[in-house]
Formats: sequence, C-alpha cells, structure tokens
Amino acid sequence: MESIRNYINNQWRQPEFVGEFDVINPATGELIGRTPLSAASEVDAAAQSASAALPAWRRTPAVERIQYLFKLKYLMDEHIDELSRTIVKECGKTFEEAKAEMRRAIENVETACGIPILSQGAISEDIAPGIDEIMIRQPVGVAAAICPFNFPGMIPFWFMPYALACGNTYIVKPSERVPLTMQAIFQLVEQIGLPAGVLNLVNGGREAVDAILEHPAIRAISFVGSTAVAKHVYATGALHGKRVQAQGGAKNPVVVLPDADMEMAVRITADSSFGCAGQRCLATSLAITVGEARHAFNEAICDAAVSRVVGYGLDAGVQMGPVITTLSRERIERLIGEGAAAGAGIPVDGRRTVIRGYEGGSFVRPTILSDLHPDSEVARTEIFGPVLGLMHVATIDEAIALVNSGRYGNQASLFTSSGYAARRFRYEADAGNIGINIGVAAPMAFFPFSGWRESFFGDMHGQGMDAVEFFTQKKVVVERWPKEWSRTF
Repeated sequence: MESIRNYINNQWRQPEFVGEFDVINPATGELIGRTPLSAASEVDAAAQSASAALPAWRRTPAVERIQYLFKLKYLMDEHIDELSRTIVKECGKTFEEAKAEMRRAIENVETACGIPILSQGAISEDIAPGIDEIMIRQPVGVAAAICPFNFPGMIPFWFMPYALACGNTYIVKPSERVPLTMQAIFQLVEQIGLPAGVLNLVNGGREAVDAILEHPAIRAISFVGSTAVAKHVYATGALHGKRVQAQGGAKNPVVVLPDADMEMAVRITADSSFGCAGQRCLATSLAITVGEARHAFNEAICDAAVSRVVGYGLDAGVQMGPVITTLSRERIERLIGEGAAAGAGIPVDGRRTVIRGYEGGSFVRPTILSDLHPDSEVARTEIFGPVLGLMHVATIDEAIALVNSGRYGNQASLFTSSGYAARRFRYEADAGNIGINIGVAAPMAFFPFSGWRESFFGDMHGQGMDAVEFFTQKKVVVERWPKEWSRTF
C-alpha cells in the first residue's frame, strides 16, 4: 500500500488524524491505501502556513508567479501516462479516459499562465477635472478546494492554477476515496520550487471539510460534489463570510429530433452516458426522442449498450470500467429496480455484473430504462452510474418543456440538422452548458464550467475569466493630484 501524507509548508508530514478511510481499486477490490482523515489541526496548520506565505506571494509579479506554472505544466506533460495509470487504479476509469482528464488539467494550467493579461484592471482618465479612476485586481487571500472522487486529476485544476497565478495561496483537499492522484501531483509540485506555504495538501473527510468551511484565515472555497453537500458547503461557507462556488449534481437530458444524424447521435450519446461509467456531472442521464426518432434511436442505443466492453481500465480494448465502490454499485442497482417497479422497462439490464478475473470489482454494465415516466423518482434522481433513461414526446415544444421541468441545470444537448431548432434549443433550454450535436458539452479551459439552478450555488464558476473573477477582489481608486501640490521641474 502507498503511504498517504499531507503536504504543508513544503514538507511531507504524517498527519494527526481522527480515523482512516480504505482506498480500494474498484476493478480488483484490492486495498491500495488508507487515507488519513485529518483532524482540524491539520487544516489549521495548512491555513497558517498559507497565511504566512501570502504577503510575499502576492507581491511576486504575475510574470514571475506563472513561471512556476510553466514548470508544473512541463512536468505534468512528462508524467501524464504515470498520472493516468494512478487515476485508473484508484478511480476505475479506462486509461484513455484518465489521460483525457489529465490533458484537461494541463489545459487549465496553460490558460492560467495568461494571467498577466487576464488579471488586468481598467482606468478612466478625467472622470472630473484632474481626477482619474482606476480599477485594480488584488488576490482574495488564502483559498481552498474540496474535490470529488470522479475526476481526481482534473477538477482541482479548475481552480488551483488560477488562484496561484492571481497571487493567492492555496489548500487542496482531495476526496478521501481517491487521494493517490494528488499525492503524485504534489510530488511534481515539490520539484517546481514554490515558496514554502504557497500550495498545501490536506487529506481528510468531513472534519477536514468543516474545518475549511469555518477557518477564519480561509477566504474562498471551491467545491464539486452532490447537490446536498453543495448546499451545505455554500451555506456554511457564506455564513462564515467566505466566497463560495459550489458545483452540485445533475440529470442531463439529450433531445434527439427526427432529422438528426442517427448513427452519430447514438454513438455520442452512448459515449456520454456510459463513459467514465456514468460517473461525471456532464453524463447524459435521459434521452428524449421526438416524433419518428423513437424507433431508430431506441433500438440502436440498446445495441450500443450491450456491445460496450466492460473491464479493468488498464486492459486493452476495455471501453468502460467499474463504478467507484460496492456501495455505489448497490445503490445504482437499487435505483434500476425502483425504475422497473415504477413501470419502466429494462431492455438492457447491467445488474449483477461479474467480470472474469476481476470478481472483486464493482462493475455495473450499461443499462437502459425504457418508457421512463417523467414524474418518477428515478427520472429525477442523479443515479451517477451507467444508466440511461428513455422518454418520448411528440414535439420539440414538449421536449424543451421536459428539459426545463427538472431541478438541475448542468447540461442539455440536442441532436438535429436544423439550425432553427438548434438556435431555439440553445435559447430556451435552462442549463448552463448546452451541446448541439455534442454529447458532453465540457467547456474548454478558457470558458467557465457553467451550471444553473440546483447544479450550482454561487456566482462565478470554475475555469477561464470566471476563475480570475473569483480569485481576485476589485479595488477602485479615485485619484487627484493638483498641480500646486507638486514641485515644478
């Protein structure tokens, strides 16, 4: 088993902890580590270290701060295969999925390296005679990220490189389920020579989270996870006077019109629904066919589900890995059963999956629930597994109304060859990320990772200019320098 430690003030340390959490390879069932559930004292040590480092770091010119990020980007590129294999072992993805995740992380580092331009302020001369007004951006202070299990390499980088580039100091708290990826990344961080205390790592569970939410030195918090926890993080952080951006859950629909390229729609929807075993906040959970699209799409998507190769993500040819834990598998299988009890058909049933050679793994094969009633509990619950619900309506008006009837608003997609229908969907669908003939509308690093309604709590999202806005506070300066106060030269 790998040793899992905290990284505080540029030193690896065995933490004070209140318990341990078993880290299991979800494909093999093998115990590969134990996460120390750090006590609140560890968060305090990290926050104090970050606070001490803040004055010098914020005074470091932006062009010098980003040199550290350039070094980190180079090392992440150099070690991308090694990092990807770590993700597969602790998270269960395929190697290709893990590598794509790390590529997105690197893209965020690259984008943050543009901070000398991205963080520029504004000035207006002569707002009154002899008076100028200036807006400048300054760092918020000590910030922290509370990260989920499903993207252990990518999601911390929605936030951390922007925070550092803007002059903040930072604390990363990975999910206790998947601590090994951040252990590996911080071994690279150790090589880039950041000043002590600028970037810290604290492992832990709820006690560490609550300590982050309540610590007076921590001024900004980024979170990704379930909606229930996002609400807690947002409310508690705000109560303690912090900036908070909290990404919640999702129930992402895709609408398929009769004029869609059906082969493309099926292939992309299958990749969206079953990629990463459905454990991503942009996974397609519902497919809504309109009019004549029903028969062709439904039959083909069932074939795509049946034919998907499931196994260990490091084995050749595998297209989908396990879900994260046996408890997750049991929950997913229970929800499939509840869908059937509510009247849905199960033309493709992925329950009770056993993969030869990996009998201890937490596998659920792709599953299709047909004729899912829009008001059923399963139709509105984020299953977070490889389960696709099928619905049917007669018109695009009904489809858009159905898309907008849910409580989430992370993503919605449309497959069509009609520019008019695409523009209408883009305009009317209540979701922060829209895909047109795209199954996973994952924004590039220079765009915000948007989300609406109960999929997001806060104002500024991760990535791009939203991240710059979140990690800086604006200061407006109004200046007058009368001639009579100055020496004459």
